[in-house]
Amino acid sequence: MAWDWQVFCKDTIDGDIVPGCFGTGGASTYLNWMMSAWGWTVSVSLCALVIALVVGSAIGILRTLPDNPWLVRFGNAWVELFRNIPLLVQIFLWYHVVPSLFPVMRDFPPFVLVVIALGLFTSARIAEQLRSGIQALPKGQRYAGMAVGFTTLQYYRFVILPMAYRIILPPLTSESMNIFKNSSVAFAVSIAELTQFYLQAGEETGRNMEIYAGVVLLYIFSALVINRIMVYIEKRARVPGFVAAGTGGGH
Repeated sequence: MAWDWQVFCKDTIDGDIVPGCFGTGGASTYLNWMMSAWGWTVSVSLCALVIALVVGSAIGILRTLPDNPWLVRFGNAWVELFRNIPLLVQIFLWYHVVPSLFPVMRDFPPFVLVVIALGLFTSARIAEQLRSGIQALPKGQRYAGMAVGFTTLQYYRFVILPMAYRIILPPLTSESMNIFKNSSVAFAVSIAELTQFYLQAGEETGRNMEIYAGVVLLYIFSALVINRIMVYIEKRARVPGFVAAGTGGGH
């Protein structure tokens, strides 16, 4: 069967070819629909990434506090809980179970619930990465901070975290790409993102291969853009001559 790329230029209502492929005057093509779905995918991913970075950083810090064993245990429990429950199960828990336990959340749109679920799921992974980054730093930095009279908050803010974040930039790059790919589970609660578009548009048009190819190309393009941005940040933030403790060198 020959490929028919004109499927993206067809009106979603009557199936007629729309010149230029982008609908005007109220008309909407499958290309319009796919771009809108891409926008939802990007929105879910970016919002979830913000939650993951904020919560994951907080949990990662808790797991490295030297004199607070209960906070360390809480951080460890958080990581084990969210890391060991499949993401799709967590999506359903937030969508079906949590609103029944907390009625105020019944009015939350599915977009918000998916963002929370994806953000907290990823926060456990970022927390583990930040813990590793903090513990990779030479212990002398901790003693130096104590020697100049820093409080624990000041020590983490001015000494530990600026270095730890630089160390974990490579795994954060992978995590940023993963959260974009994991956003595809949002189709399970009818978020109009790329996977949902593929399922519906493929069924309507019968051109599954063309629709699938378009969606895959957008996923690849988005992942490559994220990768290039993170690589640029990594190069700009790299500390010259620094090698984390345990890697065979020092600074």
